[in-house]
Amino acid sequence: MRQGAVAPVLALLAITLPAVAQEPVNLRPDLPAVTVETPGGPAEIGRIQDNANELTGEWARTSRPCPPFCIQPMSPAPGVTTIGELELLDMLADPEAIVIDSRTRDWFDGGSIPGAVNIPYTEAPDRLDELGCEIDFEGFICDDARPVALFCNGLWCGQSPSAIRRMIAAGYPAEKIFYYRGGMQSWRMLGLTVTGN
Repeated sequence: MRQGAVAPVLALLAITLPAVAQEPVNLRPDLPAVTVETPGGPAEIGRIQDNANELTGEWARTSRPCPPFCIQPMSPAPGVTTIGELELLDMLADPEAIVIDSRTRDWFDGGSIPGAVNIPYTEAPDRLDELGCEIDFEGFICDDARPVALFCNGLWCGQSPSAIRRMIAAGYPAEKIFYYRGGMQSWRMLGLTVTGN
């Protein structure tokens, strides 16, 4: 092709090829976004609207060494309910429920789910008083325990399962615990809003 013929060919392609339209990316067909209360004020959780968006970096990794990054069981302990993103959004909207990012502070500071509070897995069994339990001489009385959902980095992360088992051992009722197994990797894979980004 001679040098001056490139521009007309490109112009012809632009005329004959239809433009790729951006389709809306909702949470559900009837729900584009939800607003949740956070310590910093209301935050809207939606999905990235770029139809060509892809994960890169840390969250695109598929093969972390096991151990320690082994696939976690569907349920970390008997009586605990495993949930997905829509159920987690319902819990974020429920003023009685607490959504807990059980990762260490450095991970939390690098981006979390809006409305989640950081209680690192190493501290969870010692902070049950923040979840509706009362401190007793022998531990905690958890008659008024609030519903809690815990998450960490993803299906390969053992931080929230460890926290859940330790909370139950300290007296927290398993039926009040919900496990968002997909964690931040699934949350990011769906293009959902992340703090600090």
